Amino acid sequence: MDKILEINNLVIDFETKDSSFRAVNDISFKIEKGKTLSLVGESGSGKSVTALSILQLLPEASVRYSEESSIQFESNQIIASSKQFLTSLRGNKISMIFQEPMTSLNPYQKVGHQIDETLIIHRNFSKKKARQKTIDLLTKVKIPEPEKKVDSYPHQLSGGQRQRIMIAMALANEPELLIADEPTTALDVTVEKVLLELLSDLQKEFGMSILFITHDLNIVKRFSDEVCVMKDGKIVESGEVQSIFNNPQHPYTVKLLDSIPGKKEALNLENDLLLKGNKVDINYPIAKNIFGKTTEFLNAVKEVDIKVHSASTTGLVGESGSGKSSLARALLGIEKSEGMIIFDEKDIKQLSAIETRRFKKDFQIVFQDPFGSLSPRMTIGEIVGEGLKVHEPNLTKNQRKERIIKALKDVELEPISYMRFPHELSGGQRQRVAIARAIILEPKLILLDEPTSALDVSIQMQILNLLKDLQSRLGLAYLCISHDLKVIRFLSDYVYVMKDGNIVEDGNSEDLFESPQHPYTQELLAASIA
Repeated sequence: MDKILEINNLVIDFETKDSSFRAVNDISFKIEKGKTLSLVGESGSGKSVTALSILQLLPEASVRYSEESSIQFESNQIIASSKQFLTSLRGNKISMIFQEPMTSLNPYQKVGHQIDETLIIHRNFSKKKARQKTIDLLTKVKIPEPEKKVDSYPHQLSGGQRQRIMIAMALANEPELLIADEPTTALDVTVEKVLLELLSDLQKEFGMSILFITHDLNIVKRFSDEVCVMKDGKIVESGEVQSIFNNPQHPYTVKLLDSIPGKKEALNLENDLLLKGNKVDINYPIAKNIFGKTTEFLNAVKEVDIKVHSASTTGLVGESGSGKSSLARALLGIEKSEGMIIFDEKDIKQLSAIETRRFKKDFQIVFQDPFGSLSPRMTIGEIVGEGLKVHEPNLTKNQRKERIIKALKDVELEPISYMRFPHELSGGQRQRVAIARAIILEPKLILLDEPTSALDVSIQMQILNLLKDLQSRLGLAYLCISHDLKVIRFLSDYVYVMKDGNIVEDGNSEDLFESPQHPYTQELLAASIA
């Protein structure tokens, strides 16, 4: 079969006035027409740099290619080619879908205009013809009510819809090569499945080739023909997908495959009941009359019953908008709700000021984005120890430092981290800091809000194993919110499935995953790429 893209001996250095860094180190691969090749590896492995080099989107002032480096598209050399040639390629013969559509789409322009623009530039369409083509594209990528959505701004669309807009924009000129850079990150499992199936269908329709960049090996297994595994700027292993998955040769590939979460051990719910929500109901005002009185509500959580047992993990799954986060905030006492919430045998709505303070100490949170949840102006020691100042103000400076160092050791961080700042740590290290901040107060329950979604697969596994180890050693209970069913299955003893504010199914983790009863649970599991 004819190759459409061939990369040979690609070496990419980033140079500054004072230093030089090799991001890509002598890699070679080719993509055949109509086929999908995946680049996999952890953050910093060189995947995205390689992708950006194909379109020559790396900063000219600092990037350097070796003399032997070659990127050929349809036998045309891309490196050092003219701006005119590159303009004819970008968004035309080669298109790219970026990881985060919200940062890739212009927030000040309607999405329809942004698609119209590429048709007008590359295909010389009239405004009228471009608009009709745009609507046709939105229909093709299954955007509901495309005639209306074409006049929407990016912020008015859901994450899945924005990603479909990016796909429509990328396909506008029927490219021969599509580069998809982590296009499903942070999407719900059902949205992820729909988008991947959409890409597969469009690939067949247009006969295009795809370079798929991801850290999710399950996606690779299902949707790719060939795979290249990257580490530290090098390709350490490559070949047909089935061959790599069935018989990996390189230790790093083996490590990545071993990092896919498995099943949780047998369930034990004999532990004491720690948290109970009874008929928890949450309404958000969405419309008011001219007198300021609320006339319409959104019933986000509908009389939900939920239980969390001591020293166990309760999983809460469902798509965006299902009510998971609203319910969790209500259980924390930071979201107004109807119904009863009992924590450690006490109604949290009836707590005194002193009891409320104790409740807040006993119920901690680990957030989704470790970098966003850590103050960049505070040292790691200050961040981890902040709760001690509030809840244990009588500790001496030395006592507080001892507790902080212990917490850092508990999450397997070196004591020297005490004096560092968040930007000096890796993503996995920052998440360990967030966990240390939660456990230092010796809580009874920790809310895990998408605790691994922003992490590479091997780092994700390290964090999951750490959480299980801490639970075993410290007797912690977890309430884990995640759209990643593999994470839920690995961590959870008991699972609740939410849809449209309702609990549609709950049960022991293994029973629910092996034999789901509700159609929505079956849909979620079917959408989860095994």
